[in-house]
Amino acid sequence: MGMISSLRAAEGGATHRRSRSRVSTSALTGGVILVLILAGAAAAPFLYPGDPLDMVASPFIWPGTDPAYPLGTDMLGRDIAAGILHGARVSLLIGLVATLVSLVIGGTFGAVAGFYGGRTDWALMRATELVQTIPPFLFALAIVAILQPSVPAIVIAIGLTAWPSLARLVRAEVLRLRNGDFVQASISVGASHRRIILFEILPNALAPVIVSASILIAGAILTESSLAFLGLGDPNVASWGGMVGAGREVLRTDWYIATLPGLAIIAAVLGLNLLGDGLNDLLDVRR
Repeated sequence: MGMISSLRAAEGGATHRRSRSRVSTSALTGGVILVLILAGAAAAPFLYPGDPLDMVASPFIWPGTDPAYPLGTDMLGRDIAAGILHGARVSLLIGLVATLVSLVIGGTFGAVAGFYGGRTDWALMRATELVQTIPPFLFALAIVAILQPSVPAIVIAIGLTAWPSLARLVRAEVLRLRNGDFVQASISVGASHRRIILFEILPNALAPVIVSASILIAGAILTESSLAFLGLGDPNVASWGGMVGAGREVLRTDWYIATLPGLAIIAAVLGLNLLGDGLNDLLDVRR
């Protein structure tokens, strides 16, 4: 029996190491993709210092036919490579800031509801459920239409529609942690509720929040691209969704105009999801 137990333990350890290896590969792959995208976004002002919306050449130059425009030009003669690199800056900025807005709203709702419980918990969770009954994309579309299409309006719209799931996640973590020994010790020495929530509970709930944030950024990029595709993007900046939306008019004859920025969207979302999956297991947020 002892030998069998030892063999099972060894097999379990080997399986755990293989799982960790796969997790590390996922996180590494996602991280590499995101680093490349961030490098391209950072290099955009140096590689293409002009306005990416300027008409710089003849329209419909196919990729690979002119060394000056490696990814070709669109129907208005705008450089697609410049648009993709500058669009990365816009899409990532919107994704990050909108996620921060969601973190502030969802984190506040979840932390207060989980810590105080009772009627406070009931009221905040009913408000969260009310927001969840509204289709997020339609809600964001309505907000942008009311505020007029612009980067700040898109950030506000996405931030105001993406927080409910995060609020529920934070609430669950706070409920799990609020009766812990370290929280009770803080209460016994007279620490304020705000200090306990901000400096004792929330730092210990960061692991699942970090994982969720990576998914929220990916969702924000997709939402911004969808809004821009429908003509509700900021017309004064280059964005991936706007490029895809413009290219749909000539999709049958010059498919590359919509496909290349579409591939950039896929790469960014894939990188964020792979990184999130890797962090999910590396941080053991479900164990």
